[in-house]
Amino acid sequence: MQIAISQRIKNEIKDYFYITLGLLLYTFGWTIFLLPYQIVTGGVTGIAAVIYYGTGIPIYLSYFLINAALLLAALKILGFKFMVKTVYAIIMLSLFLALAQDLMIGEDGKMVQVLGEGQDFMSLIIGCLFTGLSLAIVFLHNGSTGGTDIIAAIVNKYHNISLGRVLIFVDLVIVGSSFFVFNAKPEFTTIDAVRKVVFGLCTMVIENLVLDYVMNAKRESVQFMIFSKKYQEIANAIGMQMDHGVTILDGHGWYTGDEMKVLCILAKKNESVTIFRIVKIIDPNAFVSQSAVIGVYGEGFDEMKVKIKEKDIKKIK
Repeated sequence: MQIAISQRIKNEIKDYFYITLGLLLYTFGWTIFLLPYQIVTGGVTGIAAVIYYGTGIPIYLSYFLINAALLLAALKILGFKFMVKTVYAIIMLSLFLALAQDLMIGEDGKMVQVLGEGQDFMSLIIGCLFTGLSLAIVFLHNGSTGGTDIIAAIVNKYHNISLGRVLIFVDLVIVGSSFFVFNAKPEFTTIDAVRKVVFGLCTMVIENLVLDYVMNAKRESVQFMIFSKKYQEIANAIGMQMDHGVTILDGHGWYTGDEMKVLCILAKKNESVTIFRIVKIIDPNAFVSQSAVIGVYGEGFDEMKVKIKEKDIKKIK
């Protein structure tokens, strides 16, 4: 019991460490590469940016207030544990954004453009790589930066729809609204305002592609089929060293006519090297096939997120 509690505490500390790291990366990418070039992104930070460009209200203030309202609406659906980490992320990101925004303001009162003037698109790409990676780190450790991430987390909780896809739909409205803000400014022409919207769409696509790539890479699974006379030793090693389930299938060789055992293993992609190492140590002559699988659902993998209706139950029964 004491070991289980200790492990749970370690997991919580690990989650908060990586959530904080993700928030720092997000702040770095946002305030250094996106904000100085007046690039609009999605999410509540995008809404806060639009408000800042239009009124001058500091980003951290509107970001915090909007998230506070969304948190109240999502408390019942996402649960207390998720909300605690989300509240932590919102408070920390608000502080990080406030500090970083002050540091990036130069002597002339304008934000410093690190890459120089006219480097909007290059700054956009670099900034989105940071923000997309940071969001993935936060999500993978049971956290959220709040805002539209909360909406995405709610949808992902009940439906097998990628987080990036949900965020794209929500962010379209946010990015589109920036046109009216920039078009109302005397120093911006209609073409300039349209250009800002196009840049915003680019940030949306790049950020969400990076988010989905990192999320899927972490959750990607593979299937091993291992043919070996030392199948029992390999199965024992994988079960003991990796605490992993192994299925033994009955096989029959067509050419030799010999009966044999085949090990079938479903594992995370990042466990592949360990499995190959174990097999090679025990039986270097083993025949091994590895294939990517679209999805693995069950204990230790992903949850089956499908709705079950009363009529579906009646059909089966």
